[in-house]
Amino acid sequence: MTPLKTLLGAVSAIAIGLPAFAADPDLIDLDWAGFDIPDLVQDYIDEHGDAPTYSLFGDDDEAFQKVASGFRADIGHPCSQMVSKYRDAGLIEPWDVSRIPAYDKIDARFTDSPIFHDDQGVWFIPTDYAYTAIAYNPDTVPAEDVQSLQVFKNPKYQGRISLPDNTDDVWALAYLATGVTDWTKATDEEFEAAAQWLRDVHPNVVAYWADPAELTQLMAGGQVQVAWSWNDGVALMQQDNFPIAFNRQADEGASSFFCGYVNFKNGPGSEDKAYDFINAWLKPESAQVLVDNIGYAHTNTDGMAMVAPEDLKAAYLDPVDTTLLAQVPIDNRLRDRMVQTFEEIKAGF
Repeated sequence: MTPLKTLLGAVSAIAIGLPAFAADPDLIDLDWAGFDIPDLVQDYIDEHGDAPTYSLFGDDDEAFQKVASGFRADIGHPCSQMVSKYRDAGLIEPWDVSRIPAYDKIDARFTDSPIFHDDQGVWFIPTDYAYTAIAYNPDTVPAEDVQSLQVFKNPKYQGRISLPDNTDDVWALAYLATGVTDWTKATDEEFEAAAQWLRDVHPNVVAYWADPAELTQLMAGGQVQVAWSWNDGVALMQQDNFPIAFNRQADEGASSFFCGYVNFKNGPGSEDKAYDFINAWLKPESAQVLVDNIGYAHTNTDGMAMVAPEDLKAAYLDPVDTTLLAQVPIDNRLRDRMVQTFEEIKAGF
């Protein structure tokens, strides 16, 4: 298990802008805070004697700007909606999947996109997926209050609400709350309705959390009672025995997302070690490590078949009968508009 203090340490490293875990200098991995888990890539460590050097981030746009500004890494771990942005910017190159034996074991629903693979090759190796839904303190918040996403507008919880400082998740929430379940088909009118919903919610928000550790601190300290959260924040709270519940079945639904690895052009390290890292990540045995430590599911179907149903249920990864807005790639112009509008809303406009 990853204790709360581990992820808090990662956040401290992000705050000072340094790699959180400097190890093998021949492979630099730009990764999410909390994913620097040795057991997740145990085969890599066994072969090379150490884990890669991790540079950690808490937001996809932050990571993109870091690379676009000249930071050099060998591989990165964006979520699916960012892949086209990296491609359009000329920052990544295709993977050679002939060197990734388990690529064929990845659930096909995560690879079936011309953004991820085309006649030039495979641009994205999906590895993990999870949900964004309502996290709440069941000791202080009645279940009926969180049966609708409109709880975020409820004046009862003014100053006790937290939303992610993350464009994709916050817009997924706003679209769902205003009746949109497929953001690839959202009209201008639906965009404006979702933006207005976010403006209406903004006065209730005490903090826009930057990463699961920050949200965990806010909820564990009692400052936040209701949040729009990823699975990993919930997993951290569970591991440290704080009261937490996760409702993926609100009337309007929840959101799903998936992430994976890209291969940066002109990386400073070893291309061979990049493939060793991916192959270690995709080992079936990594699925249990991912579920136990992060609360996310693995894209390797053989690996997920090895995880006990009760473990999936405890991590809120079991099948759920609900409306899901999938955070799939969208037009970059629309996403840029989402980024700009969200920044304006946070500033009070």
